[in-house]
Amino acid sequence: MDPSLRWDDTVRRIYGFCFLKVVVDLMATTKNNDHEVWITGIGMVSSLGEGLDAHWQALTAENPTPVVDETSFAPYPIHPLCELDFSKQIPKRGDLRQMEDWQRIGTYAAGLALDDAGIKGDEDLLAKCHIIAAAGNGERDPEADATVLAAIKDDPQWREKLNDLLLTNLRPTLYLAQQTQLLAGNISIVHKVTGGSRTFKGEELAGAQIIENAVARIRAGQGELFLVGAANNAARPDLLKIREMNERADTPLGSMGAFLVIEVPTMQGRAARKPMPE
Repeated sequence: MDPSLRWDDTVRRIYGFCFLKVVVDLMATTKNNDHEVWITGIGMVSSLGEGLDAHWQALTAENPTPVVDETSFAPYPIHPLCELDFSKQIPKRGDLRQMEDWQRIGTYAAGLALDDAGIKGDEDLLAKCHIIAAAGNGERDPEADATVLAAIKDDPQWREKLNDLLLTNLRPTLYLAQQTQLLAGNISIVHKVTGGSRTFKGEELAGAQIIENAVARIRAGQGELFLVGAANNAARPDLLKIREMNERADTPLGSMGAFLVIEVPTMQGRAARKPMPE
């Protein structure tokens, strides 16, 4: 596949359209509303770098250059996460150890958004801050999956055999809907965000819906301050295998975390501030 096509069809579409366009549209649609909504913090990490400035410069460059890893998971190319020191946003080693990579990415991006909004460490405001998070499936055990697939290959009685294998060969795992709860829980523990939480299961569409949900709740008077975002880790053999089985292996996936701080201009206890520029 031509590298320029990878850039046009994946990075620009995913990063530029699915996130930055949502931010611009949100600003436009909340004008002249009884409950005006401000975006006061943005936290982003991806193959393009860390922070909003790095992403804006990469996406608006005259000759943009994609960051593609074609060797680590060959023949599947991915857009790898930039180098991060996770301890900057997740200082406790015990917290880091118990997280999978996608949770670390999301928790790190959430910390960047809180820093950007100027509310990191403000216990009074964080107690009023609600979390809305989205995430896909948790990471699987590729070896266990391969064992199951090999055992049922070309077996006419594969349905019955599969049921037996699922009962005996696979280790117990969390119900998939709990994955987003893990992300929200880690953000709450690490960053002391102790308001309510709501989680969405899914990827691209769920990432847009969580922003819509936050705005709707503000308009309905159900909250004034929200931390909203999602995370994905593309460097996963199990995820790439799923793409191959769905005949989408030639579309490079990207590792990314993105969070917004969304609030009302009249939020009590907040110092004078301005929304993100349009």
